[in-house]
Amino acid sequence: MNLDHNILTIITFTPLVGAIVLALLPDRDKLQQWGALAVTLLTFLFTLHLPFHYNSAVPAGSFQFEQSCPWITSPAIGYHLGVDGLSMWFVVLTGLLAPLGVLISWRAIDSRRRLFYVLFLLQQVAMLGIFVSLDLFLYYAYWELSLVPMALLIAAFGRTENRRRAAIKFFLYAFIPSAILLVAVLWLYARTGTFDYPRLAELAVSHGISSNPTALWLASLAFLAAFAVKVPIFPLHGWLADAVSEAPTAAVMVIAGKLGLYSLLRFYLGIFPGQAHRIAPLMIALGAIGIVYGALLALVQKDLKRLAAFGTLGHVSVVILGIFAFTVSGIDGGIYQTLNEGIGGSALFMLLGLLYERYRTYDMREYGGLAARLPWVVTMFVLTALSVTGLPLLNGFVGEFLVLSGSMQSTISHHIGWTTLATTGVILTASYMLWMIQRVFYGDLGPRSESITAPDLELREHLALWPLVALFLFMGVASPVFMNVIDTAGTKIAERVNHIQAVNMNFDASAKPAATTQTMTASTKGAR
Repeated sequence: MNLDHNILTIITFTPLVGAIVLALLPDRDKLQQWGALAVTLLTFLFTLHLPFHYNSAVPAGSFQFEQSCPWITSPAIGYHLGVDGLSMWFVVLTGLLAPLGVLISWRAIDSRRRLFYVLFLLQQVAMLGIFVSLDLFLYYAYWELSLVPMALLIAAFGRTENRRRAAIKFFLYAFIPSAILLVAVLWLYARTGTFDYPRLAELAVSHGISSNPTALWLASLAFLAAFAVKVPIFPLHGWLADAVSEAPTAAVMVIAGKLGLYSLLRFYLGIFPGQAHRIAPLMIALGAIGIVYGALLALVQKDLKRLAAFGTLGHVSVVILGIFAFTVSGIDGGIYQTLNEGIGGSALFMLLGLLYERYRTYDMREYGGLAARLPWVVTMFVLTALSVTGLPLLNGFVGEFLVLSGSMQSTISHHIGWTTLATTGVILTASYMLWMIQRVFYGDLGPRSESITAPDLELREHLALWPLVALFLFMGVASPVFMNVIDTAGTKIAERVNHIQAVNMNFDASAKPAATTQTMTASTKGAR
């Protein structure tokens, strides 16, 4: 049993062991912070084993670092883990963001620290489990687990008296579709006798899941609804602004995007490729509308956190547009842009959290003229804004370019019109990001910035922010380092969906002459 065989289990359960240890340690001084930092750094080091030992020459669609063993005999549930070009970088990203979240929470969380860091580590366990699980039942267990720590973090550590309402809203929005998802998962097992994802994907390609198109369609809608709410996809974003406004910075770094988008790519497109192609025109339209809608709402916000929340809606909508274009460029760009959203969005929320620590407000009207007082803070804000808006040579440009070019190449109906609308989101995103920087850092001093003298970035804050800023540039100029792995997954997903659609079209074309012949024969007999 070498390390490659066990590394995914080690990665997943290191935070769980850390959470148990922290729960037993006393909550005094900085013991909880140092313990959480040590656990998350160790987990991140383990995740780096994956890219350094990943074999890009392995055929597309195959999994590496697999671990598979029987768990429960009846029903047939297995402990099956593995990663491919889709999931590997998500595991590394989750490992990277965790220690940065601990650093940024060092002073922000000054009470009930043990509870906070235990819940934070449990959230990391759930996220890592989602990305590495290849058994659908095991995946669902982690999916449901991810709801609980996040809801508790919002309810216990939100900044206003509305935190419990926001937590309940988030939980209900996510839990109700997840209950429907469980019904669809059980239906799949009843039809196929397996929860194993690779086996289900094979059956999907061979039309071996069910011969009942209505049942397949309803099951696919259950999967889509659960994932669409978690993304969130417009108009299912009702929980987003409240949850983002209330959640502590470390929690909000992982609250939107990655889990839902990954699940769409892995399980929805993998198990229901034909149904995904059928609903693609609607999803492309919702993606384009979400981009513009999110950006327009961000433009009229006075609260910095709500501005970032609606900006997040626009960014994840870009990914939806790329995914449902069903071109290799679009899917590759969607995966890459999901990583960008995790990096750029996390940097933005961290910076907003630092401002709040110093001035105790997210109201832009209270700020102004901070550039001279906080030169390092404004530098980080500008770099983050340029990344988020997609400046060439930075990471955001690569993902947006691939998504928009892939969407233009799509064969889905009305794709050119929706892509043209989505392109305006680039201008709108630059507008609200630069407008926010102008309001906060330039012009006359605002009431809060004039009355409070705050320090610039400290060493701990530099350590939390510079890794993300370095990734802005590295992912912008060295994208092939990531894309060589991502492309193996993107190519396989696009081929699977387009193959299923081609088979369906050929089947329909061959069925029509037969139906016409039968009708003519019946008519001739009737005439006689």
